[in-house]
Amino acid sequence: MKQYIELSKEVQQAKEEGKAIVALESTIISHGMPYPQNIKMAREIEQIVRDNGAVPATIAIMDGKIKIGLTDDELELFGNSSDVAKVSRRDLAQIVATKKLGATTVATTMICAELADIKVFVTGGIGGVHRGAETTMDISADLEELAQTDVAVVCAGAKSILDLALTLEYLETKGVPVIGYETEVLPAFFTRTSEHQLHSSTDSVDVIAETLKTKWDLNLKGGAVIANPIPEEHAMDEDYINGIINQAIKEAEENHILGKDSTPFLLGKITELTDGKSLDANIELVKHNAKVGTQIAVSFNNQVK
Repeated sequence: MKQYIELSKEVQQAKEEGKAIVALESTIISHGMPYPQNIKMAREIEQIVRDNGAVPATIAIMDGKIKIGLTDDELELFGNSSDVAKVSRRDLAQIVATKKLGATTVATTMICAELADIKVFVTGGIGGVHRGAETTMDISADLEELAQTDVAVVCAGAKSILDLALTLEYLETKGVPVIGYETEVLPAFFTRTSEHQLHSSTDSVDVIAETLKTKWDLNLKGGAVIANPIPEEHAMDEDYINGIINQAIKEAEENHILGKDSTPFLLGKITELTDGKSLDANIELVKHNAKVGTQIAVSFNNQVK
């Protein structure tokens, strides 16, 4: 296993010193937003993690290695490359074996984080059940990964381009806890609320950390979703963004864009149709997730010491 995994000096030192570590994905850099905003955001997110008492571990595939933590030069190279593969569980072995440049999705970041014994992962939003999945069977691998991989994912809910009701049903069937942080309903990525009530919520990062520790102490396999709403001042109007999302989905259908290509297309189209407002909201919600996720990671680390 060690031949495939390479820890950055910062991450290695954090492990030796027993510090909390927070995993970060790389698809949001390579496929989520354009250069140079992607690099600027990635560096800001990493600094938020440091400022809140943990060490960031941005995960990516480079030179036949699973990189757990990137140097500044590696981050720049990664964010400015045009031939980065989007890597999910099915692609991971091939991208590592062929030494290609690969960006980790939520699912793959969870896999790699667990390999490196990192328990908390911060992202924007998870994938889920796509609208119309009853005929297309288009369901994100993120959900299956949450069912089997022991990593907590701090996010602003599921991406609002998805069928949120079916996504929650899938997670419930798989026994994945969805814990609302300072919310009793599932946030819908660009907006703070939805019509979907959550079974579990708390205003305490310590309660979340203790719940995660207890879950894994009991050998209850799988991850957890920590649903953390976008801050009020950065949230978008629900009717406005839903209208934009519906238009983007219609264009994707007309262009026969399916599978793993659909999410980047839809998010890109939404950015275009909102004149960049959705991209600004996306960046702000990831920053907020980084702050809350780091607080959870620090609390969890203190409890397991």
